[in-house]
Amino acid sequence: MKPTAITTIIISFLLICFCTSETLAENKTYTSKKEKISYIIGTNMAKSLLQIKDEIEINALVNGLNDQFAGKPAAIPEKEATEIMREFSAKMTEIQKEKKKEIGEKAIKEGKKFLEENKKKKDVVTTKSGLQYTVVKKGDGKMPSATDKVKVHYRGTTLDGAEFDSSFQRGAPATFPVSGVIKGWTEALQLMKVGSKYKLFVPSDLAYGDRGAGPRIGPNQVLIFDVELISIEK
Repeated sequence: MKPTAITTIIISFLLICFCTSETLAENKTYTSKKEKISYIIGTNMAKSLLQIKDEIEINALVNGLNDQFAGKPAAIPEKEATEIMREFSAKMTEIQKEKKKEIGEKAIKEGKKFLEENKKKKDVVTTKSGLQYTVVKKGDGKMPSATDKVKVHYRGTTLDGAEFDSSFQRGAPATFPVSGVIKGWTEALQLMKVGSKYKLFVPSDLAYGDRGAGPRIGPNQVLIFDVELISIEK
């Protein structure tokens, strides 16, 4: 049977179970570099397996590990094992889809509520597209067009304040085409003059929508950006 992501996960989990039955029960103190590396790898593997821990029967996992180490024939024929793992993989995919759907629906409600309240503030401007912004500082330079390239400093957070990206943290501004970013940014940058600082409140449909972006931006999330337009690049 060819290894899959799921079988790799289960093999990893087997290793953890095998180890925890021995070492963790002893509450051992790790002194050698090899032991410490092994323990750290074990804890990292365990973290990655938390999402399927309720699908696992530990004793059967340990038996599988022992049989493999001892060179014994597998208790489950290869053909049956392949079919079982195919079904398990499909099940886990569906579970993840449902989980993402629930997260997305919750984000829609939270985002809508936030934007409705936010637009009532006197310093918040709401555009026809639904983009909201406040002018923190007015610049006196030129305004970029959709075909320009700009240099900016920015910081992005989700509604709960979690930072997902920041040029300030990296210590260097970012340069990119005005039309090469999310719709909310493309619109906002063309409203700003060089030297301006804006705070943007970007609805999910002007950001990453129901697909999200990486592990830090979930589906349908409203995003908040602090943006400073430094210059229009040649």
